[in-house]
Amino acid sequence: KKAYRKLAIQYHPDKNPDNKEAEEKFKEAAEAYEVLSNSDKRSKYDRFGHNGLRGGQDFHSYQNVNDIFSHFSDIFGGGFGGSSIFDDLFSGGSTSRSRQAQTGTPGSDLKVTLKLTLEEIAAGTSKTIKIKKHEKCSDCKGSGANSSSGFKSCSVCNGSGEVREVSRSIFGQFVNISVCSNCRGTGKIISDPCRTCSGDGRIFNDSKIKINVPAGVTNNSYMTMRGEGNAGKNGGPSGDIIVVFQEIEHPYFTREGDDLIYDLFLSYPEIVLGTSVEVPTINGRASLKIEPGTQHGKFLKMRGKGIQHLNQHGSGDQLVRINIHVPDKVNSKEKDLLKELGNTPNVGKPNR
Repeated sequence: KKAYRKLAIQYHPDKNPDNKEAEEKFKEAAEAYEVLSNSDKRSKYDRFGHNGLRGGQDFHSYQNVNDIFSHFSDIFGGGFGGSSIFDDLFSGGSTSRSRQAQTGTPGSDLKVTLKLTLEEIAAGTSKTIKIKKHEKCSDCKGSGANSSSGFKSCSVCNGSGEVREVSRSIFGQFVNISVCSNCRGTGKIISDPCRTCSGDGRIFNDSKIKINVPAGVTNNSYMTMRGEGNAGKNGGPSGDIIVVFQEIEHPYFTREGDDLIYDLFLSYPEIVLGTSVEVPTINGRASLKIEPGTQHGKFLKMRGKGIQHLNQHGSGDQLVRINIHVPDKVNSKEKDLLKELGNTPNVGKPNR
């Protein structure tokens, strides 16, 4: 596109009045760019040459299609066999640059599920777990060779780590660069493998991993530990460990975001008359005042008694839901008292 714009400006009729040659080159550049910028048209030209563009409804011929490419060498500079803009367009500008060889094969990721109590989630915690994974061989330091001289140059890529396939067409030179499959991009082959890892550069072993869990993580959220996964082969980079957090169900707290819900059961007299009670919180017990006449189902808020916010200051709240405790059985004396209480004006039958 940059080359086309440059040529379009250079040979534009407004800048070259009464110049037929410039006008022709302007048309040729426009038609050539139309082919180059359209993968279908470019494919037709690769397969069928100029005939692939004749009579097609998708090609807008400005003049003579057979002459579209006749002056490409003059227009874009340089011959097709040498360095030209087409070398950059079709080989990604890599004709004079060598791709950096990759060392070894990357290690795979590991997934670990870590179960946490609500108390651990609320304050954050550290846990050490045991896993089996590939670790870098300490004897060869991950190279896979018995010594620094235990390598030889790859015969397929001649030590470059990449294989190039060059083809030519009317468009210019096409260069396809791929990683050498024989040496996996390293440019070298192990001739004297390490006795400990048999040339793999890693060994399978038990490993201890310390996981620092921040406060406020949620159920099924995850944390990535970069470079803690399986070691790569022959010095390749290690994979990651994906730690998935799983929240253990609490016996009496229900979590909603960073808030905690606790169901408090009170007797009828306590709700009517009011009282002070101790309720459990995530950090121990705390006192809670119940005002006289508190209604069943009402939530009382205990500020800051919930889960600490993830990576933030402050915590959620604890919401205490008031419930009336209804006894399963009452004795005869209690029955008489309840009947008597039910006939009083303020405690009698509510509106139905």
